[in-house]
Amino acid sequence: MILESTVYPGATEEFVAETLTENGLTVGENIFVAFSPERIDPGNEQYGPTDIPKVLGGVTTACGDRAEALYEPVFDQVVRVESATEAELVKLLENTFRAVNIGLINELAQIAHTLNVNIWNAIDAAATKPFGYMPFYPGPGLGGHCIPIDPMFLSWQANQQGIETQFIDLADQINREMPDHVVQRVVKQLNDRGMALSNAEVLVLGVAYKPDVSDTRESPAIDIIDYLTDWGASITYHDPHVSELTVPRGSYESVELTPQRLAGADCVLIVTDHTSFDIESIVDHASLVFDTRNATSGYEEDTPETQRVATKRIMSFVYKECRTG
Repeated sequence: MILESTVYPGATEEFVAETLTENGLTVGENIFVAFSPERIDPGNEQYGPTDIPKVLGGVTTACGDRAEALYEPVFDQVVRVESATEAELVKLLENTFRAVNIGLINELAQIAHTLNVNIWNAIDAAATKPFGYMPFYPGPGLGGHCIPIDPMFLSWQANQQGIETQFIDLADQINREMPDHVVQRVVKQLNDRGMALSNAEVLVLGVAYKPDVSDTRESPAIDIIDYLTDWGASITYHDPHVSELTVPRGSYESVELTPQRLAGADCVLIVTDHTSFDIESIVDHASLVFDTRNATSGYEEDTPETQRVATKRIMSFVYKECRTG
């Protein structure tokens, strides 16, 4: 038996192996147990399931041998580690690494806004360093059923051993606060225009947790819509991949994205940057775009090419307000 679902380190041995041996079987002799984490990235067309190296660890050496023999004909590369527990930690390490670094860049994004610095430009410039740096990008919060959840497995297990996970816990706090931060910034922008959020029509673009997928699990859009509703805003959303969405405050259906609907919204809030979005049309017809994904990059500068409607504004929650067309 090979477990692929993400679990805390030690779970394969403590629960799976022990349960299977209750009838007298012996692991490594007449029953074989291993752990091999799923590493699929939904929506990623560059790396298919068999292109990604397959990590595995057996409860015993014989278990690892059997698992390796099963995977080798299917995957381009099999990466063998010393134990099932080590393989479990590999998956948690990968997702905790992402969660912590996203938390860091989300915090830096807020600092950059206060300093009136374009965080996206700073990230791009830092990424020119050929060593010692890997770019991460800010957003409205974490989504999906892996990165927001998996680090908590590791945190829980560490706490059971009397170890504090300060980085993990702080990153989780920062990432979970981002939807509220987005709404607070929308409130500020509407107030600057003499409008209360309670009287505003807000059109949310994208409710899936990442571009070009239909998965809404843990999507920051859920919290954002709930917070906007708490403020009394009138909410509609458009997502070409999600026809219906239920949040704690109610249920919604995706509306058609038309020039009239864009023009009628007091704020168009880009939460998920699906590649099918016509950004030029969004910018042309909306009176205020609040962009949490830098999807409107290229429309920030007031140049002859972007002066069709020079009074329009795009607001990214991580950098200064910009005139655009």
